Amino acid sequence: MENISIHETAIVDPKAKISPGVKIGPYAIIGPDVVIGDHTVIGNHVVVTGQTKLGMNCKIYTGAVVGSPPQDKKHSADDNVFLNIGDNNVIREYVTINPGTVDGGSQTVLGNNNWIMAYCHIAHDCIIGNNCIMANNASLAGHVVVEDNVVIAGFGAVHQFTRLGRLSMIGGCSKVPQDLPPFCLCDGHPAKVIGLNTVGLKRAGISSETLTLLKQAVRILFRSGLAKKTALEKIERELKLVPELQHLVFFAKTSKRGMLSGAHAGEE
Repeated sequence: MENISIHETAIVDPKAKISPGVKIGPYAIIGPDVVIGDHTVIGNHVVVTGQTKLGMNCKIYTGAVVGSPPQDKKHSADDNVFLNIGDNNVIREYVTINPGTVDGGSQTVLGNNNWIMAYCHIAHDCIIGNNCIMANNASLAGHVVVEDNVVIAGFGAVHQFTRLGRLSMIGGCSKVPQDLPPFCLCDGHPAKVIGLNTVGLKRAGISSETLTLLKQAVRILFRSGLAKKTALEKIERELKLVPELQHLVFFAKTSKRGMLSGAHAGEE
């Protein structure tokens, strides 16, 4: 096996597909249906099991369990379910990631360039985009959708079937029971939208004109006292619909769980 390094104490099923440049550390366990991409590093005491595909250049640290059966009572050992993980992901110590369920679409997906810190949990049927950060002990319940460039601070907990919009951020120890719109910052227990994720947007290179438009839209959505439908009509009628604003409006219109409420003055 070309340039593959497997520690003598690791248990690697001969049916597993291991690509060139992969390193597997002491006491790691790799199941028969696992596919590991080029130059991915599996740390000591890591378990990769189930129908799990890992992309290239991933790093998985001590004690992580990736691909173990979903924590769903309806799941059967005979169910054909999957976990697909993209390239360049960092999965830190003792993270747990479950595959999908038959009722939920049969797969959990983690995109590229994500940073998943220690003790995080990603439940069945979650769909996570690219360049996201989950800080220590953050948890996603089943069927959560996370768009690109989302940050979830430590101990953030996201309810099942919730969506987190692009370039949004969740404050530490927050409980998120409903959708968090793109570009917004939320905090609290339960979480409330407290404004625009200004720092994250500036770091992402969003223009000052777009920032101003997004701030105006967030005020209309969460501070005007208008019903959501009326607020969205006002945004579409009065503001320049740059692509980011179009995305915010589309996200709000397609919310099934409803969106988080806005914080009142003095709660920020």
